[in-house]
Amino acid sequence: MKNKFYAYIENLQDQITSKLEAIDGLASFEEDIWKREEGGGGRTRVIENGAIFEKGGVNISAVHGKLPETLQENLGVSDADFFACGLSLVLHPKNPFVPTVHANWRYFEMYDKAGNIVSQWFGGGQDLTPYYLFEEDARHFHTVCKSACDKYHPEFHQKFKETCDTYFWNLHRKEARGIGGLFFDYLKETDEFSMDDRFNFVTEVGNSFLDSYVPIVEKRKEISFIKSNKDWQEVRRGRYVEFNLVHDRGTLFGLKTNGRIESILMSLPPIVQWKYKHQPKENSEEAKLLKVLAKPKDWV
Repeated sequence: MKNKFYAYIENLQDQITSKLEAIDGLASFEEDIWKREEGGGGRTRVIENGAIFEKGGVNISAVHGKLPETLQENLGVSDADFFACGLSLVLHPKNPFVPTVHANWRYFEMYDKAGNIVSQWFGGGQDLTPYYLFEEDARHFHTVCKSACDKYHPEFHQKFKETCDTYFWNLHRKEARGIGGLFFDYLKETDEFSMDDRFNFVTEVGNSFLDSYVPIVEKRKEISFIKSNKDWQEVRRGRYVEFNLVHDRGTLFGLKTNGRIESILMSLPPIVQWKYKHQPKENSEEAKLLKVLAKPKDWV
């Protein structure tokens, strides 16, 4: 399973970066191959200063070795070995009317002393963070997510949509990071679902990513904007940074376990503003977004 999933994310990384380069038309992804001292490594691809994408990364990694103590505590085990691989991406467009997007799909195995698999699971999802709300874009993104889920179980979309809304919540701000999408973790084998079923579901979601995001980019990338639009985008990017550094489990885990810092912090936008007590004008498009972020909404 680990070989099959790693081959899948290698191919998916190629598909996504090729498509995004074609859309951008100016910048290309810079590839960085790295190795982890404790075992494994990855292939990081970053795009910067493009016509469309101000900064973005599409990374894959496969790491293995002794399970870090932090994760041993979380999983209630001791002296175990592990393998983990996944693809993670974040795209920060230049135009404030094009949303930021995040996605990742990952697989994990844990072993006993004899090298036998004692636990294995999939996780992942994708979510959208607009700076200006276009309801048709929100409906499109969630419709593609729902279509991928509905092929496998009628309850998957609502369940994983609600998990996403709960997870990507800036508790200290009492607002959502964005308009959500899907988030799932610890998808293990059950009486109803084999690991092959889980693989098929997660790869279905991964394969749907470009369909969920690219049409939105194409529709909004030519909208003209002024400095106040860009300022608002950069203020909202600050909330994105706050979530990633304060609440995101993956970021915190990486920082505490000798993770590769450049890859971990790749998700952060290049230019951000924090303005004291910043509030948009009443009934403005900016205020409209904040109302939606105050309470999760069913888009489909």
